[in-house]
Amino acid sequence: MPGKTLEFHPAALEELKSALSWYRERSVIAANRLAAEIDRCIALVSASPQRWPLRADGTRRFILSHFPFAVVYRETETTIQILAFAHRYRRPGYWRNRV
Repeated sequence: MPGKTLEFHPAALEELKSALSWYRERSVIAANRLAAEIDRCIALVSASPQRWPLRADGTRRFILSHFPFAVVYRETETTIQILAFAHRYRRPGYWRNRV
């Protein structure tokens, strides 16, 4: 059975690009580590989207291990929708209108 299609909300993609750019300006090594952790996150979420707890708003969160970000996503019948690449300590819940 083929996996679900992965979709990024446009704002989530911009958040990811912005974070990578910020880290790249300070340290290419750190930016590469963030990119690798995102790749790992995407692979794990794609393989097993129900692995992380379902929240009341219908989303799930993958907390990055070495960076202060969470990947907020929801699962539908055919897709995994990445809703936010959210900094865990700034503007909590700002992305909720994307659900």
